[in-house]
Amino acid sequence: MVSVRCPLRSALLESLVMASIFTETGETFATLVKGFGVTLRNLFRKPVTENYPEEPVHFQSRYRGIHVLHRDEQGLEKCVGCFLCSAACPANCIYIEAAENRESQRISAGERYASVYNIDYSRCIFCGYCVEACPTDAITHGHGFELAPYNINALIYRKEQLLESPRSPRSSTAPTS
Repeated sequence: MVSVRCPLRSALLESLVMASIFTETGETFATLVKGFGVTLRNLFRKPVTENYPEEPVHFQSRYRGIHVLHRDEQGLEKCVGCFLCSAACPANCIYIEAAENRESQRISAGERYASVYNIDYSRCIFCGYCVEACPTDAITHGHGFELAPYNINALIYRKEQLLESPRSPRSSTAPTS
C-alpha cells in the first residue's frame, strides 16, 4: 500500500502550526508586559511603613483577632454555655464547661453559664464559625493580634482573659442638678 501526500493539505497544516506559534508568542509577550507594568508602577511609589510599637496598628473593621467574650447591659456574661461555638469550631479548639446559675449569684442572664471557657490559639484558625454560631452574640473577634509567646501553654486563653471589662450598670434615675 502506497500513501500519497497531498501538498495542499501539508501546507495548510504548516500554516496552522505557524499561526499557533505566533498567537502563543503574542499572548506571552502581552502577559509579560502586563506583569512588568504592575512592577514598574509600584517601583517608584513611596513605601508604607508601620511604626509598631510606637504607634498603634490600624486594622480594617473586619479584622479577625483574639476573641472577646461580651457582657450585657447589666454586666452579666452573655454566654449561656450552649456549646454551639464549640460544636461549630472545625479546629476543635474551644473547651466549655457549663454550670447552673443560682438566684443568689447570677453569672449570666440564662439558666446556665460557662464556668470554664478556654480557647487554644495554637489550634485556632480564626475562621469565625464560633462567632456565627453563637445565638446570644457572646463571642466576637476583637482586634488583638499579639499571639507569639515562648511557651505554647500561654496560647490557651481562659475565660478571664477573654472577658471584656465589666460595665457599671446604668442607673435608671436621671442625674439631679
